[in-house]
Amino acid sequence: MHETADLPDLPDLRAIKSFVALGDSFTEGMSDALPDGTYRGWADRLARRLGEGREDFQYANLAVRGKLMRQIADDQVPVAEAMGADLVTLVGGLNDVLRPRCDVPAVCALLERSVARLAPNCRQLVLMRTPGRNGPVLERYRPRMEQLYTVIDEIAERHGALVVDLYAAPSLIDPRMWADDRLHLTSDGHRRVAEAVWQRLGGEPTFAWEEPLPATAPGRWYARRAADLRFARRHLLPWIGRRLTGRSSGDGRLAKRPDLTPLAWEKGP
Repeated sequence: MHETADLPDLPDLRAIKSFVALGDSFTEGMSDALPDGTYRGWADRLARRLGEGREDFQYANLAVRGKLMRQIADDQVPVAEAMGADLVTLVGGLNDVLRPRCDVPAVCALLERSVARLAPNCRQLVLMRTPGRNGPVLERYRPRMEQLYTVIDEIAERHGALVVDLYAAPSLIDPRMWADDRLHLTSDGHRRVAEAVWQRLGGEPTFAWEEPLPATAPGRWYARRAADLRFARRHLLPWIGRRLTGRSSGDGRLAKRPDLTPLAWEKGP
């Protein structure tokens, strides 16, 4: 697994009284669905854990599905910078590198600009090397992803940010951790990401989030092909259509939690 050197001083988790999450669908929480059809996700889970039993804790989630790094840098970063939260997570760039054409150095420059604005205005900034589902899509885009992740490590070192390495975790490359759309993590995947961030911040581990799932026999051939057809019809073709027409799944969508607000009054997930 990729190693990121621990910084000498991790934040006191009890001193973190506010948390702002920035990014795209990964941080919005797709596909960790709640009964009412909304999404929870790793950031909500982490916020709930950080704010447990604390009336003074506040949380905002500015992430919106489909957003590219420029949109995150232009629309979300200034808002988060003004909030001055104790903890900020910034995850972006994967939507860019998964497109047919991508100027990776330009994406990295936007990420650097964003980190330079956020890091001085929070107690701790967290970046991530996000996971990818095992399969041909990951292999096709792996060089771009690894180029981006190398730069993330360098940026983090320059600006005193922490990096959570999800990319190399055996558990998160397992197809069983991915939803039917093969782009977003299941609820268990989000649970593991929340635990990974918690541990990277110095929290007491509750389980080994990176451990692989138990081995199982592969499904029957016809069942796998039927699943491939459902995926193509329900997810792949609409995704291609949006790319061809310049649309995004996040067009017109607002952040689910645009302001720093308390968690104490809400019933936990």
